[in-house]
Amino acid sequence: MRLKVLHTWFGPKTVLIFWVIRATIKNMDKKIGSEALQPNPALESFKVFVGQWQTTGSHPYLPGITLHGRTTFDWHAGGAFLIMHTEIDHPSFPDGVAIFGSDDVAKTYFQLYFDERGISRKYNITMTGNQFKWWRDEPSFSQRVTMTIEDNGNKMESQGEMSREGAAWEKDLALTYVRLK
Repeated sequence: MRLKVLHTWFGPKTVLIFWVIRATIKNMDKKIGSEALQPNPALESFKVFVGQWQTTGSHPYLPGITLHGRTTFDWHAGGAFLIMHTEIDHPSFPDGVAIFGSDDVAKTYFQLYFDERGISRKYNITMTGNQFKWWRDEPSFSQRVTMTIEDNGNKMESQGEMSREGAAWEKDLALTYVRLK
């Protein structure tokens, strides 16, 4: 009935233009790519990280100093990715952000990292049982971290290692994560 009234008052061409404009406006409200804003099934095992964490730790270059900080893990883009924000209350450690993703065909995981110094890095990841590992093999500066998930996912222990210019591996940042939320 409504279409017949519009047709009578304005003519078929005007009614067609009206419906095209209405459909365009309706689609403008829809977020671009919104169909992809959904949980990534490949990252299902990463749900244990989601939340707020208090961190304490140490670094071999700062003997006798206990480091304090915070880390959050949240789903990003509807769960398509996991995002991590980190900060340590010491001027030697930059605030950082990392995005975790997957390649479902290769069955691999990766982390893209960026920090306040403008440094960006790509790490490969594995998750096996309660062990989460990330690493990068770059001849000038390689790093690897092993994180063990404990206490039903309420605590994590991580130990980093680094190698400069292909030298032997040495201890790097060690952190204990305790879940706040």
